[in-house]
Parts: sequence; C-alpha cells; structure tokens
Amino acid sequence: MTVARTVARWVLAALLVAAGLSHLLWGRRGYRIVVPDWATRVLRTDKDMIVVASGAAEVLLGGALVALPKDRGRVGALVAAFFVAVFPGNVHQWQTGRDAPLMRTDRARFVRLLLQPVLVAWALWSTRGR
Repeated sequence: MTVARTVARWVLAALLVAAGLSHLLWGRRGYRIVVPDWATRVLRTDKDMIVVASGAAEVLLGGALVALPKDRGRVGALVAAFFVAVFPGNVHQWQTGRDAPLMRTDRARFVRLLLQPVLVAWALWSTRGR
C-alpha cells in the first residue's frame, strides 16, 4: 500500500470517528432533526436510535480502518456501503432545508450531496491493495 493511500485511510478513519462521536455526544439532537420520518417507519425505531446507531457505526468503521489492516479491502467496502446507506438522509436534509451541525445553509447541504460520491471513492481507493 502506498504512503498516500495509508495517509488517506488514516485521515478517513479520523473523520469517521469524529463524526461518530458528534452523533453520539454533542451533535445528537441536531442529527435527530434531519432523520427522515420514513426512516423510522422502515427501520421500525425512533430517530434517536438511528442517530446512535449511525454514530456507533462511524466510530466502529473508523476504528476498523486502522485496527484491521489485513481486512482493509472489506472494511473499505463496508465504509463505502455506509456512505451509500446514509445518502437518502442527506438528500432529505437538502430537500427539507433542515439545519444540522455544519449544515446551516442550502449551499452547504447541496455541497454535502456532492461530497458523498467523493467519500465513497475515498473509502474504496484508500483501502485498495497496491
């Protein structure tokens, strides 16, 4: 694995852990506001549990990117799948114009949508073998 991929993987891991802690601690209420109502019906749970589960997933995935180097390809695929799975929530936030931590303008919410494919590519590229 190249130095660039290793650094990219570690940076992505740090971002995931930070985002996860934000979901679990100081930003929890703000994230509940943007969970779409349909998600609670589909997942048969409440908005708080969705925020807690996604935060825990981010912390675990970020940790796995660093702690499981032999499984980095599989972990990268899981991280990419996670980014795809949360994308409908990002779309909902943009459509409804709801504020969340760091997403207080329509422009920021739109840019966040454009960032999602970059995150998917980053997860896959940084965990790919040679």
